Order: sequence, then structure tokens, then C-alpha cells
Amino acid sequence: MPRVPPTVRASKPRTPRKRKLFRSDFPEGRAVWSALLRLRSSPLPSGERGLAQAGRSRNIPDMADLFDSLPDAGPSRSAMPDGPRPLADRLRPRQLSEVLGQETALGPDAPLGTMLAAGQIPSLILWGPPGVGKTTIARLLAREAGLHMVEISAIFAGVADLKKVFEDARQRRRAGQGTLLFVDEIHRFNKAQQDGFLPHLESGLITLVGATTENPSFELNAALLSRAHVVVLRRLGAEALEQMLARAEAELGTELPLAPEARAHLLAMADGDGRSLLNMAEVIASWKLGAPLDPKQLGQRLQQRAANYDKSGDGHYNLISALHKSVRGSDPDAALYWFARMLEGGEDPRFLARRLTRMSVEDIGLADPQAQAVCIDAWQSYERLGSPEGELALAQAVIYLALAPKSNAAYVAYKAARALAKKTGSVPPPKHVLNAPTGLMKDQGYGAGYAYDHDAEDGFSGQDYFPEGMARPDLYQPVDRGFERDLAKRAGYFARLRARRQDG
Repeated sequence: MPRVPPTVRASKPRTPRKRKLFRSDFPEGRAVWSALLRLRSSPLPSGERGLAQAGRSRNIPDMADLFDSLPDAGPSRSAMPDGPRPLADRLRPRQLSEVLGQETALGPDAPLGTMLAAGQIPSLILWGPPGVGKTTIARLLAREAGLHMVEISAIFAGVADLKKVFEDARQRRRAGQGTLLFVDEIHRFNKAQQDGFLPHLESGLITLVGATTENPSFELNAALLSRAHVVVLRRLGAEALEQMLARAEAELGTELPLAPEARAHLLAMADGDGRSLLNMAEVIASWKLGAPLDPKQLGQRLQQRAANYDKSGDGHYNLISALHKSVRGSDPDAALYWFARMLEGGEDPRFLARRLTRMSVEDIGLADPQAQAVCIDAWQSYERLGSPEGELALAQAVIYLALAPKSNAAYVAYKAARALAKKTGSVPPPKHVLNAPTGLMKDQGYGAGYAYDHDAEDGFSGQDYFPEGMARPDLYQPVDRGFERDLAKRAGYFARLRARRQDG
């Protein structure tokens, strides 16, 4: 049997699966795309009406029909299929005027209100906590502006998805249709992905609306922020949550079986998150109860949502700042509250121990030198006891720091000394304070004229220890509080004695 060359074996014919599927499933598709190819090779009439006439003369579907098949993560409510839908989705506002709790962003004189009044929607970054309406506002903005909306999530989308979105947007623009691209969790995109938006924002190909729960100043590129307006959305207050709950009861057709105190407790459990409130309301409405629930019964049936706290995000730094300033402001109650808030959010107690020790040296300082020892002891107690017992030792340190006399004189003096050292560079010390272990160094004048303070009257020579030619700075200025009151007296005593010795 003759041997078949490898090239012949490799040229096995392939089944045209794509063509067969195209013909069997879409018999009209071949004619449509053939017509499109002919349309590309011939000039089109100018104007929108001419485009439509050209399409009808060649039996080409309208461009709007073609784009209906493009992916759109945000279908309108009328287009959604009938069937079970979460209460939060059924109550999604249909107009911007129905959005609750965001008057500072949507009011007539607010950023979005003025933009809509001017008929111009620029690229936006919606910054706010979960459940305040970022996605809803983006959808309504697209509707108000007459833009085709595409929704993606930065958690799942990649470069290929963005390229597809941009290509589809180019096709829509050729048909006179703009595109609003909504990117949820936009801070999840890396620098290269964020930079990929820039040319398309500058050309106006897309209007970008990004949603984020993180501080844009830290999470988004400066180049992207310079091309988008940041709109801050607030957590929902009690009034907005109560209105939302009333809407939920109207949609459900029944009042929730809650006593007034339990109703207030439910609003507190939502913690400013409208979506969480509606989800809990939907669960409560499904219960078959004979009597209204009180707060304790409600708490037993529903677990409170975890506090909005990210140990590496904006909430982390906001709460530690609140704790630090409460200690500095000598408010033990507020300091304990923020300390507890961080523990409830899952903060590492060791981080808190380290920051408390920092507060003891920055804000209490030498006004109460014992404060630092209290923090170190509390830290060691936590390491030995662990949680939750060791957290009590840290709480005691919080109280001690808040009630201790305050002084940042040592901190200010330290920063001033660092600035002066940086400014003076490598100026050498005066020769009289230098050791002279060799004859050569003695010949150079090292150690000459040094006065041994223990041999001087009062154990104080009053010599100048700063570099030659440098004016003596006044770095440490103790306050008249706590132990620094005594230190101020000592500093004044030595200053007067120094002046007498140097003058004499």
C-alpha cells in the first residue's frame, strides 16, 4: 500500500459547521449580510432619513433592530420576563424623582440635577456605600439622556470584554446612538484597564459611569479622575429608609407584623442600606405570625447585617481617625465607641494596640510618661490573654489615654529637629565634644576645651553643643500641663543657668 505523505493526511476536509448552523437556524441571515456588504460598497444617502431609506430599499433591517441583539446587562423593566423577582428589584425607581435619600446629589442645585437641567451627562464616578442607589441612578441617567446602556462588572470583565463594548459603541454611534457604559466596582480594574477608558472618553465614544464603594482618590487613576466628575452618594438616613419601607408594604399589600420599637430596630439593622432593608422586609412578610414582633423577637429571627467596614479600605482609616481624634479631644465615651466599632467590624486588636501606643507618645507625650507604659502593658496583656478577654485591657488603655493630660510638645520638637537636621546637612559637631583617642586627633583640636559637667558647679557647665556658627534653636517648648509643668520649670532653670555661665 503506497505511503500517504504527511501533508495529504493533514489536509483532511473540515465540516463547515458554522455555515451549516447559520443556514439552518437563520435562513434570512445570508441575505441580510450579503445586502450589508453591497451597502458598504455603495454610497449612502446623507442624513438619518436617507439611512433609513437605504435600508428599506435593500431590505435591510433597521439598525435599531440589529443592536437589539447586542449584550445589554441592564434591560428595562418592561422587557424583563414575568416571574418571581426580588422586592428590591420590583421597587426600583422608574424616575430620578423617586430616588430616596440622595437630595445632595439629585436636587435642583445638586451636581446631577444641574447636569440634567443643562441636558449634558458627563462621565461620572458614583461613590457611596452599598445599597444607596448607584446602579439605579446610572440606569435612570441613561434613560433621561437617551443613551443605550451597557452594564459590566469590573470583577468579571476583562480587556476582551471592554474591546467588545467599545466596538459595539462605534457601531451605535454610526447609527446616531450614544452609549452609557456602567462599570460596577470600577475600583477593581487595574491601572492598565483604567487607562483603556481614556481615549474613548476623550473622543466621546462612551459616557462612563463608574460605581465604587472605595475612595476614588486612592483607588482610581488621576488621569481617569480628571475626565470624570465624582458624585458622592450618602448612606440612607432613617427618614429615607422609613419611606422605602412604606413603599415595600404598599407593594406587598400588607403591613409588616412589627411593633413600633421593632420597626425602628429593623431600620437600624439596615444600617443605611436600602437593598438590605427591602430584603429583610421581604423575609418578614413571608412569616405567618399571630402577633407583632418586639425588637428582641425580631433580633432572634433576623441576623443583623455586618457593619460596613473594610480593614484595608476607606472605612478602616475613617474609624481609626475618629478614635484618634476622640482620644486627643479627651472624650473617653467617644473613644470607647469608635474602639468598639472597629472591633465589631473585625479589626485586628494588635493594630489597635499599636495605634494606641502611637497616640500615647504623640498626643500625651511627656505630660504623662506613664501613658506609654500603660499602652505597652495593655498590649502585652492582650498577647497573653487573646480575644475577647485581652480586649478589655486595650479598652482600659483607651480610657486612660483619653483622660490623660495632653501635650504634643515632644512631637513638635522632634519634627522641628528633623527639619533642622535636613536643612543643615553634614555640618560637623564642635571640636570640644569630639573624642581624641589618638595623638593626631588631639593635634587637630579634638576634645580641646571640653568641660566635664560633673566637675562643674551644680553639675552643669553651660557649654554650647550645637555646630559652630549655628544660632541656638528653641525646639522643645513644654506645656503647663501634667508632668510637663515640672519639665518646663527644669528647662527654664537650665536656660537661665546656661546664660549666666556663657556670659561669665
